[in-house]
Amino acid sequence: MNENLDFSLTKPVVMVGLMGAGKTSIGRALSRQLGIPFVDSDKEIEAAAGCSVVDIFSLYGEDEFRRVEQRVISRLLESGPTLKVVSTGEGAFITPEVRKMVLENALTIWLKADLELLVKRTNFRNTRPQLLNADSKNILSKLINERYKIYSEADITVETRDESLQKTLSKVLSAIRDYTEREKLKDV
Repeated sequence: MNENLDFSLTKPVVMVGLMGAGKTSIGRALSRQLGIPFVDSDKEIEAAAGCSVVDIFSLYGEDEFRRVEQRVISRLLESGPTLKVVSTGEGAFITPEVRKMVLENALTIWLKADLELLVKRTNFRNTRPQLLNADSKNILSKLINERYKIYSEADITVETRDESLQKTLSKVLSAIRDYTEREKLKDV
């Protein structure tokens, strides 16, 4: 881990939030900053299944995808280096078993973005199964209403804006620093 940081981690970091919030881009940048590996759970699912997330949804349905996702996230938390940054798909933390597992075994960071930013960031992508051939603004609004209360269970919440990756990364690092300081005080 980067020695220039004024905090230390003892468990993996798991990024949660809706599609377009920045989990992958911020997760990658955070892993570089911390000097620890980065893993995208959707990429791991695709590697395990031998097909894309969109194909898994269309061939097997969301329930089967969630079962595979749970197994992959469990494996990611239990194997490899202890310290890593894991970016999850937007529905992973919503699954009660996955949420329980990551809350017990990782530092969870919710990247919270407003509707307009999510729409802007997801409109040009065809890798979002729930947004294919649909009104993305309506679907994202519905997901915000359904999921933000659950995402708020994460250890840390960082509000993301239409800003540079470096600015959001600085907010994430500051939030981790504050969180680790509060945790140290609890142990005293």
